[in-house]
Amino acid sequence: MKDPMEGGWSRGETFAEFLTRRGVSRREFLTFCGRMAACFAAAAALPGGAPALAEEMAQKLSGARRPGVIYLQLQECTGCLESLLRSGSSPIDRLILEQVSLDYNELLMAPSGDAAEEVLREAAARPHLLLVNGSVPLGAGGAYCTIGGDSAENLLRRAARKADAIMAVGACAEYGCVQAASPNLTGAVGVADIITDRPVINISGCPPIAETITATLTYYLAYGHPPPLDGQGRPLFAYGQRIHDKCPRRASFDAGQFAERFDDENARRGYCLYRLGCKGPATFAPCATVEWNLGQSFPIKAGHPCLGCTERHFYDRMTPFYRRLPGFVVPGLGVEATANTIGVAAVAASVGGVAVHSAATVIARKRTKKAKPETLPLAVLGDAEPPSRDGNQKT
Repeated sequence: MKDPMEGGWSRGETFAEFLTRRGVSRREFLTFCGRMAACFAAAAALPGGAPALAEEMAQKLSGARRPGVIYLQLQECTGCLESLLRSGSSPIDRLILEQVSLDYNELLMAPSGDAAEEVLREAAARPHLLLVNGSVPLGAGGAYCTIGGDSAENLLRRAARKADAIMAVGACAEYGCVQAASPNLTGAVGVADIITDRPVINISGCPPIAETITATLTYYLAYGHPPPLDGQGRPLFAYGQRIHDKCPRRASFDAGQFAERFDDENARRGYCLYRLGCKGPATFAPCATVEWNLGQSFPIKAGHPCLGCTERHFYDRMTPFYRRLPGFVVPGLGVEATANTIGVAAVAASVGGVAVHSAATVIARKRTKKAKPETLPLAVLGDAEPPSRDGNQKT
């Protein structure tokens, strides 16, 4: 008798049928949907909460069909894919990642050379989901990153022609990241700078949290279109709030209690790391709610300042990393020293090279006013209309 755990997810099979054949129980499936719903609900006060969203997701995901996936790795360090490979610990998480039809990926596929190029040509000729790691170098005619004798730009354009959706995974794919830092010798740009005729879903971070990537893929499988996006093309469920808003050291910030050195008594007491360079007040990311390593911790919780890696051009604009945000005056006057006070100080300090720190708060306020991520109704996170191209415009 054939082992029921053998065999992948066939193209004509629903996800529910596949899981049943693989021996996955309904309880395990609902547990997974609950975890994904918790990610989606982290930035929104949903009617019925995460349980209602989990049930809705279970219904929609059950009927999902297997998508073909092309996963490109351009000018990058492989860190984003390494993060994705470590997403979650349940059998469902692994099945989501392993049983999509991953038709092409340089790091994980067995073929190489001409055989790999033929696989890519065949996969690109069919409708598929396109994931991209890495920036696109335009300098020297694209010579800084060539694959199979062709430039990263040409490879991306060919792979995107029949893509149903495009995900730029990581800061390099979003805007260029470290490669695009001044003086940007390779002319690195992001995926959305090349693919301008449709929305690109940007999964920010260097690298992004694994569960953020998994949750975005899961949402697409369940609903057939990307989740609601912010003004930078990032999923609102992950990037709708600042790290500062949910930071476990926030009480110390409000009370004016700050570590002055990494080894001083205030640091040992777990006080706020703002004066040691923490960029949490200007950084939009799910680190404080989802956390890293299966929810174990994240940099601030572990005693290290946030570097702001989910914000564009953080390598230029958030450095020096271990100095507090330029132009910010920390009141330190008890509970009045709130994040809003910091925001006002940021606006007042928006001059020259430090303008990004105020812009992060100003842009976020406009984005919040427009999209209201903390009051999204269940319907918006459910069967919402696909986002328009306007949602992917750069700010």
